[in-house]
Amino acid sequence: MERRNVGILGATGMVGQRFIQLLANHPWFNITWIAASDRSAGKAYADACKWKLDTPLPERIAKMVLQPNLPELATGELPRIIFAALDSDIARELEPKFAEAGCAVISNSSAFRMTPDVPLVVPEVNADHLDVLEAQATRKTSGGYIVTNPNCSAIGLVLALKPLEMAFGIDQLFVTTMQAVSGAGYPGVASLDIMGNVVPFIKSEEEKMQEEVGKLLGATDGRGFQPLEAKVSAHCNRVAVIDGHTECVSIKLKKKATYEEILAAFEGFQPLSGKGHEGLHLPSAPLFPVEYDTAVDRPQPRIDLMRGNGMATTVGRLRSCSIFDWKFVLLSHNTIRGAAGAAILNAEILAVLGKFDFRKFPALAVREAVTA
Repeated sequence: MERRNVGILGATGMVGQRFIQLLANHPWFNITWIAASDRSAGKAYADACKWKLDTPLPERIAKMVLQPNLPELATGELPRIIFAALDSDIARELEPKFAEAGCAVISNSSAFRMTPDVPLVVPEVNADHLDVLEAQATRKTSGGYIVTNPNCSAIGLVLALKPLEMAFGIDQLFVTTMQAVSGAGYPGVASLDIMGNVVPFIKSEEEKMQEEVGKLLGATDGRGFQPLEAKVSAHCNRVAVIDGHTECVSIKLKKKATYEEILAAFEGFQPLSGKGHEGLHLPSAPLFPVEYDTAVDRPQPRIDLMRGNGMATTVGRLRSCSIFDWKFVLLSHNTIRGAAGAAILNAEILAVLGKFDFRKFPALAVREAVTA
């Protein structure tokens, strides 16, 4: 695979930092452009960013100068591929500008997730939805477009749901989340609010989960989306865990299934590496997107968080439900699989599908670097 230059919007935030960590040695992508807000633009990355991750800040990135978060103010080469780690209000304003400028915007924001012509994608679940990006107006003019990944709690959930939907169909779904504080960004939730406590409210989280699951598991005709008709109810809570969203799921299936049949559906779910897809070899894709643990007290964030290099969903405690059919517990890494890693995997599948071929579109115009 050709190695492509990429940029990062919102590079100093927690998701931006995770992008840098995961892309630092990526075989397909090379970070050549990073941007941040006005208060950080013009500074060296190391001077503007409080690095919070458990690996060292790459020396090359530390020395890079942060650009403004606007394509028309870019100096040097503006890459065609932009990873966006912006708050939704800012993303709503800025992401279309980069798409209009001719960039493929791979977004982690919620701003355009439910827009009719914007794919909301988890590659193992609905890679076919990516064809809808061709209907975006900017794709026909500049070549640019927007693709989004879902909410951090929805991603882990739909990975576990997809094999069940394929095999048995889903009628109703009830989920309660216990979400890590890192999902709130930095500085996140005040320590006096979360230590020894559970906060039973995360703004817009329940609505996002309920809407996004329908779009992710729904169908497409290449021009728009038809959501899954299953009823979904979510309770979302913030808990005193650093990383890792745990979710308790109760599910009613359209077709009856045994314990053994459900486990077989989980274990046989290899949509990107199984039969017919041996040639993909996406660097970030886990071999098994869903890993089932038979222990009675798993999954646990402290133990199971990094399965599949943080890109797999761990499922456990499958048992019968006295109200629905079955219930189980799942765990996913909210800042890797639920944020930056999800967007990077989206970029990898876009590369394989040829969606980064911009040869028929004009080169991006950038300003000359201004020196004193």
